[in-house]
Amino acid sequence: MCTRQELCEPEKVSLICGLLRQSPPGEFGQVVQDLSALVQDDKLVRQEAARMGACHNKNNFTPIQINGRTVLLTHYNNLGGNRFFDPQHKFSFEFDHLRGVPSKPQLHGVMLDEGELWREALHKGLKAYVSSHFPVGNCCVFKKSLGKRQMFVACIEAHQYQPSNHWNSLWKSDWTFALTPFTTQVTAIFLLQIHYFKHANLHVNVSKSVSETLNVIDQSQFATDFVKFVKAEDTKFHVAILENIQALSEDLWGKNLRRKLPVTRTFMNWNKLLNDQHLKTNVSNTEVPLCLLKHTI
Repeated sequence: MCTRQELCEPEKVSLICGLLRQSPPGEFGQVVQDLSALVQDDKLVRQEAARMGACHNKNNFTPIQINGRTVLLTHYNNLGGNRFFDPQHKFSFEFDHLRGVPSKPQLHGVMLDEGELWREALHKGLKAYVSSHFPVGNCCVFKKSLGKRQMFVACIEAHQYQPSNHWNSLWKSDWTFALTPFTTQVTAIFLLQIHYFKHANLHVNVSKSVSETLNVIDQSQFATDFVKFVKAEDTKFHVAILENIQALSEDLWGKNLRRKLPVTRTFMNWNKLLNDQHLKTNVSNTEVPLCLLKHTI
């Protein structure tokens, strides 16, 4: 039976998974270290971190380096058993999500059919766009067969991790469509995540969905039109974000984005507050990592 001072293992697992699920991009490893210090059960934390790390990497299109090449970890190139494949260079590998280390690369055969030729044409056009429009960006086009239909998913990932400056950010999008005669419906989902953690704990998440019908004549025409569509929607999303940030005046911030508390213009020392309250938990004597604090004033 659990005491008030100690959590049961199922409660610990729920707490660990909940916090790992909320890990901002680029901070998963730090959150794992902080949880190990707080929970005081390194084996349990590492066990859950290995499982949650796989979800974290695939959801964020995490780029990794293997054999001098950059490969995105996604749900679309997941072979199961922590194994992924690179459709562009035709090889697969295992990935340790806890240590962040790839291993056991081997050839991964891909049939050079019409769908693969379309995929390569799309990847070439998208790669050129991403290289010229993102300071640090990665992309890949994946192909899936659903019966007789060829489905394509284009993934774009661009991040800036600046922990020494107290912020990290991720921009990602995926574009899904089928290879059908004459026209196809392209559906995209954007996500921007920003975490600022200097004397505060500010999380910004912005998402958007778009859809458009494009003509399908040949590989060259469609690849060109697809990249134009991606560029146009990227620009719209970027401009909308900048306009909304500019509109966040101090008055709007105070009325809508913060809790209804007096404006003291001082920082809350959460560790001192916890110690002063003499909480009878392990947390009272442990430095609370800033990235785990959910509420600030």
